Amino acid sequence: MSYNAIKKVIDLGDGRTIEIETGKLAKQADGSVVVKMGATMLLATVVSAPEAKEGIDFLPLSVDYQEKYAATGRIPGGFLRREARLSDYEILISRLVDRALRPLFPEDYHADTQVMISLISADKDIMPDALAGLAASAALSVSDIPFNGPISEVRVAKIDGQLIINPTLSQLANATLEFIVAGSENDINMVEGECKEIQEEEMVEALKFAHAAIKDHCRIQKELTQEVGKTEKRVYSHEHSNEELKQQIYAATYDKVYEIAGSGSSKHDRHLKLREVRDMFIGANLGVDADAVTLSLAKKYFHDVEYDAVRNLILDEGKRLDGRETTQIRPIWSEIDYLPAAHGSAVFTRGETQALTSVTLGGKDDEQMIDGAFINGYSKFILHYNFPAFSTGEVRPNRGPGRREVGHGNLAMRSLRQVLPPDDENPYTIRVVSDILESNGSSSMATVCAGTLALMDAGVKLKAPVSGIAMGLITDEKTGKYAILSDILGDEDHLGDMDFKVTGTVNGIVACQMDLKINGLSYEVVAKALAQAKEGRLHILNEMSKTISQPREDYKPFAPRIVTLKIDKEFIGAVIGPGGKIIQEMQRETGATISIEEVNNQGIVQVFADSKDAIDAAVGRIRAIASKPEVGEVYEGKVRSIMPFGAFVEIMPGKDGLLHISEIDHRRIETMDGVFEVGEMVKVKLLDVDKQGKLKLSRKALLPKPEKTNAPKSE
Repeated sequence: MSYNAIKKVIDLGDGRTIEIETGKLAKQADGSVVVKMGATMLLATVVSAPEAKEGIDFLPLSVDYQEKYAATGRIPGGFLRREARLSDYEILISRLVDRALRPLFPEDYHADTQVMISLISADKDIMPDALAGLAASAALSVSDIPFNGPISEVRVAKIDGQLIINPTLSQLANATLEFIVAGSENDINMVEGECKEIQEEEMVEALKFAHAAIKDHCRIQKELTQEVGKTEKRVYSHEHSNEELKQQIYAATYDKVYEIAGSGSSKHDRHLKLREVRDMFIGANLGVDADAVTLSLAKKYFHDVEYDAVRNLILDEGKRLDGRETTQIRPIWSEIDYLPAAHGSAVFTRGETQALTSVTLGGKDDEQMIDGAFINGYSKFILHYNFPAFSTGEVRPNRGPGRREVGHGNLAMRSLRQVLPPDDENPYTIRVVSDILESNGSSSMATVCAGTLALMDAGVKLKAPVSGIAMGLITDEKTGKYAILSDILGDEDHLGDMDFKVTGTVNGIVACQMDLKINGLSYEVVAKALAQAKEGRLHILNEMSKTISQPREDYKPFAPRIVTLKIDKEFIGAVIGPGGKIIQEMQRETGATISIEEVNNQGIVQVFADSKDAIDAAVGRIRAIASKPEVGEVYEGKVRSIMPFGAFVEIMPGKDGLLHISEIDHRRIETMDGVFEVGEMVKVKLLDVDKQGKLKLSRKALLPKPEKTNAPKSE
C-alpha cells in the first residue's frame, strides 16, 4: 500500500458519526483531510507559502468552498458544462469558514495561505456547510502551518422544542431556530443564522449547546494532530520591528490621538486630523530619505497608537469617537415613496450610514433559479446589496458584488424573509435592492431597516416590521474591563473586539451574525450584549414607525396585479393548448403573462398583468376553458355548424352541444334553413349531459311559453 491513512471518528451521540481521514488523498498539500458523514464527503486542503512577500503586513488568507456537480450525479448547466465561478451559496460557506479561521492565525504570520474545500460526494439530506469548518481546521491540524486552533463549526437547530446538532435538510423545514456556530475548545468566535422571533435566553441556550459539540470536535482533532506527528509548527519571521521607533511614536503622538478621538468629530474630519498628526511625525522625525521599511513600520505603529487610544477612551471615560454614550443610537431619519416609479422605496439614515432601497414586484417567471450541485430550485424572494466606493468617499473600480456584498445581503435577506407573508398569501416574486449611499458602521443593518420600510411602502403584508443593530465590544484582558457598544461606527468595528449584528421584531430575534476577534468572551457578556441590542432594536423600530407603521392597504396603482387560479388537473393541457398555442394566444390578445404548473394534482395558474382589464380578460378565458358545463346553467354560445336536425353550439372553448331542432322554439320548425347562421351567438340552457359527455341544449327553455287560445264555439 502506497499510503498510510489515519482515521478518527466523532460520535454525535445519536447513532450518527463524522469520520476524519488523512494520509490518503492530496498528500503534496501542507495538510489535507477527507471529512465524511453518511454519503457526504468533503476534501479539504491547505497550503501556505514558505515565506511572506515583501511589504505584506497582514495575513493573505483565501478560503474557497466549491461543490463538484458529480458529487450529486449532475452535469453543470451553461455552455461550458463545467464548474465555473463560485455561486453565492458557495461564497457564503467560504465566508463562514474564513471568519472562523482568520482570528486564530498568529498576528505576525503573513505568508500567502490558501484553504480549499471541495464537496466530492453528497447525501441529499446531509448538509455540507456545517462540515466545512471542521474539514478546514482538520487540514490545518495535520499540517505544520502555525494556527491557534483547532476550531469546528456545527449547525444547531431547534426542532419540535429540541436542540439538535447538524440536523438533516428535511428536518430543518420545521426548525424555529437555525444557527451555524464556530469556535475553539474555549470560545465561540462566529455565529450566523436565523430564527422565528425567539427570545435572547433561547439564543444563549442554543450557543451553549453548540459549543459543547464543538469542544468534542476539537478534542478529536488534537488527537489526530498527535497521531500524524504535526505538533511542531514551522518557524517563521514575517515582521520587521523597531522598538525604539515604536516608543518614539507613542511618546510623540498618543496624547494628540487621544484628544482627537475624544473630540466627537465626524469620520471625515477625524481621519484628516489623524493623518495630519501621522504625517507631521514622519516629516519631522524620519524625513524624505526614510526607507520603505521604516515608513511602513511608522504607519503600523501609528495605527497601534490609534487602537490603544480609542479603546482606552471608551474603557476609561465611557466616551466614544462621536461623543455618544455606549448605549446611545445615532440620530435616525427615514422616508418612504422616495422613488415615484418604483413599486416601493425607502431611504433610511442612521448617523453617517444611509441606504436607498427599492422593491419590485414580479410574477412567477421572475423567480430566481438556483442551480447548485447541492441546492437547486427557485426562490421568489431576492435581496441584492450594493456597496459603491463613493459611500465611503473612496475611488475604486466597480467590479460587481464581492464576497462582502454577498454576505451582507444574505444577512438582510434572512432577516426580512422571516416576516414575509406565506406563499399562499403572497403571489409575487419580490426583489429588494439596497444601495448604500453613505457608510460609517453597519450598512447591512440599515438595509434591514430600509428594506422593511420599502416593503411596507409597496403594500407587502409583513407579519411585523424588522430592525437591526450592530453591537461592538472593547475589552482589556489585564484589568477585566469591558464596554458593550450599541450601533457601532466603522472605526469601532475595525478597532474593537466584536461585531455582533442582531435583527428582530418587537416579538423577538429573527437573525444574527457575530464575529469575535478575541479569546474569552463569556456567556454573561453575550447575554448583556443581546439585552442591550434589544433596547437598541426597539428604539430603531419606534423611529421607523414614525414614517410608516403598517403596510399600505393596497399596492401602488402602477404595481402589477396577480391572480392565482386553481383548476382541475385535466384542464392543464386545454389551457396550454397544442404546442402552447392557446396560452400564447391568450397572452398575446390580453397582454397578461400566464404561468401554469401542477401542484398536488391540481393546476395552479398565475395571471400577471399591469392592468385590471388585462387580468379580467385572461382570467375569464381561463375559467371558460377550465370550467365544467353545469346542467341548468345558461350560456351564450356560438353556432359552429348547422345540420338538418339542429345546430351545434359552442358554449365553452372546445365544448359543443347539440341544439336539436325541436328545442329551438315552442312552435314546430320543419327545416333548419334560415334559422341560424354559422358564427351567430345564441343563448341556450344546458338540459343534460349524457354518459358519453354529450351536451343537450335548449333555446326553447328560455323562451316564454305562448298563451293558449280557445277556439270559438260553433253556433
